[in-house]
Amino acid sequence: MVIERSLSIARSLVFANRPHATMPEMARTVPQFRTRTATDRDPVAPARPTPTIDSATSSDARAKCSLALNNMRGMVIVTVLAFHSFLAYLGFLGPKPFPFDKSPFEWRAFPIVDSHRWSGFDIFCAWQDVYLMTLMFFLSALFTWSSLSRKGSLKFLIERFTRLGIPYVFALVVLMPIALYPAYRVTAADPSLAAYWQHYRALPFVPNGPMWFLWQLLALTVITAALYRIAPRFVTFLGRRTASAKTHPSHFFIGLTAASAIVYVPMAMIFTPMNWSNHGILAVQFCRPLHYVVYYLAGLAVGAYGLERGLLAPDGKLARSWATWLGLAVGFQILWMGLSGLAMIDAASHPLLLNVAVDIAFVLACASGGFFVMGACLRFATRPSPILNNLAGKSFGMYLFHYVFVVWLQYALLGVALFALAKAMIVLAGTLLLAWATTAAMRFIPFGSLLLGSERRSLTATLPPRQATRRPENDTRPAEQGAVAI
Repeated sequence: MVIERSLSIARSLVFANRPHATMPEMARTVPQFRTRTATDRDPVAPARPTPTIDSATSSDARAKCSLALNNMRGMVIVTVLAFHSFLAYLGFLGPKPFPFDKSPFEWRAFPIVDSHRWSGFDIFCAWQDVYLMTLMFFLSALFTWSSLSRKGSLKFLIERFTRLGIPYVFALVVLMPIALYPAYRVTAADPSLAAYWQHYRALPFVPNGPMWFLWQLLALTVITAALYRIAPRFVTFLGRRTASAKTHPSHFFIGLTAASAIVYVPMAMIFTPMNWSNHGILAVQFCRPLHYVVYYLAGLAVGAYGLERGLLAPDGKLARSWATWLGLAVGFQILWMGLSGLAMIDAASHPLLLNVAVDIAFVLACASGGFFVMGACLRFATRPSPILNNLAGKSFGMYLFHYVFVVWLQYALLGVALFALAKAMIVLAGTLLLAWATTAAMRFIPFGSLLLGSERRSLTATLPPRQATRRPENDTRPAEQGAVAI
């Protein structure tokens, strides 16, 4: 009997190691002696499953994804501040500041023009202008669908109007008039406050500055809430279409750029990329709203499918191939800048094919730039960083207040005999410190709490790695709700 039992076990092990052996065959051969693996699904397993290697790996992926996105949030706000800090020192600007009362009101983009320049800022700002705001719309959408599912449309919209609507109105009524006074003074015959207020009110539009992002983000969240009520399964359907993005991010890239080109190129041909609204309260760059809609929908889909399972998986191909995306981002950026230069030289004839090529190059540079930033953060920014975590928690307030400090610091340095790089670094450092301190101070007063909300912190950014990954095995929610929305 012992010999027969030993032979039976030996035969069962041989069958179990055969590539063509089926599960029923293996089960019949070794019913009680086969070793369990982490991927087994035992139909008679106890109701409360024990942790497996797969569940631990999934929890670790959620934690890393949350940390990467939280750190990215801190890096993005610093990049936004740097972009605005450097605009006064671009090499291509004319010798004089732009007049306050004359169309096309270019002071909206360049409120201060310094005589000290450095062409390196032109390259940096051109790159950020191509992808940065688009990336912010994408990131802001990642947790929106899960938030809607938890709160429902009504509660979600009330919170969004409080979170985005009140700060937007406050910025237009209080912050923008303070921020833009230096832009008026540099060309004004009468620099008094009374004269400034008269000229400010005479403008055919309400200056938004960088705050246009808030109202457009609010509009997109309203559309999303309506979509949740009308077609609640639509975003889930889109999310399933992104399932291959973890292993094939290039497929996602192709679909995203195709959708973006379909909506962006015609709008850019009709309105030109530089055309902004000159009337009303809401500032809009006419060629880009539909482009932002595409990226916002893409963010909704990625978030709905599961961050750690799709495009933003820390162990996915996007993170592993960050260097490839860097190469593509640089290549497409050079292509866009080169074609844009040719289009400006031949602007009088308005060559159709050249303008179409410029717009397509923009779409490619935008997507590849965003993919590089996300891939690099997923590859290198998955560890807790106290500095980035602190910046991430204060990013909304810093975005709201920074423009006041940027413009006034640039204005204060106009007569200082320093080269452009030194001035730009002073403006950036001063803006970073003052915007951070203002945000921290505002949280101590009741109105500041209403304006900025509670400071949002990523749980995994404050816990040791072992604690950060302790989540129930059947918890499939995103690792941190709202971790990247400004």
